[in-house]
Amino acid sequence: MALAVPALLMLFVFPMWQIILYAPQYPDGVAMHIWINKIGGEEPSTIQNINILNHYVGMKYIEPDSIKELVYFPYIILAMAALALLAAIINRKGLFLGWAVLMILLAAVGMYDFYLWEYDYGHNLSPTAPIEIPGASFQPPLIGTKIILNFTAQSFPHIGGYFAGLSIFLAALAWWLKRKNDRKNETTISLGDEQPAAGRLHPQA
Repeated sequence: MALAVPALLMLFVFPMWQIILYAPQYPDGVAMHIWINKIGGEEPSTIQNINILNHYVGMKYIEPDSIKELVYFPYIILAMAALALLAAIINRKGLFLGWAVLMILLAAVGMYDFYLWEYDYGHNLSPTAPIEIPGASFQPPLIGTKIILNFTAQSFPHIGGYFAGLSIFLAALAWWLKRKNDRKNETTISLGDEQPAAGRLHPQA
């Protein structure tokens, strides 16, 4: 359970998600990395290049400073790391399982929020865009691959996201091991209680 703490804090070291856009003019792809507290890319000009592309079809500019989730998500992760450490100190299997379930719920809420963010950027287009395609939307996939005009968009977890998943696995593993160990101890205590009783019956026999 204690190992879940540094695994979760890797979200501050590595990006948790990435969206890569491939096109004939970008054969190597333009990769946007989403961290727990910022948005960037493999190159310093990544966000600028994506915003230029978005401008032509009327999509909003990506302005990391205006994304409120990048402000309060880090505090949620720090709080979850503190709770994981507290659960490890108290050493109760119910706390291990509860933490894992809470992390899964937070991940589900985060994915839904990410979907809404993508939907807003892909559907709420400017009516004065240089290129207008009636009925078109430019929402990237939540996860997987999607063809958008002449672009191929790929959306997948990055290293930080996999570490966050590892923290949930470690908490679930801690719960299973603790549960197994507690059952073993209960069986040992039960057998220990039965031995004196058998000893008392033996002389009477």
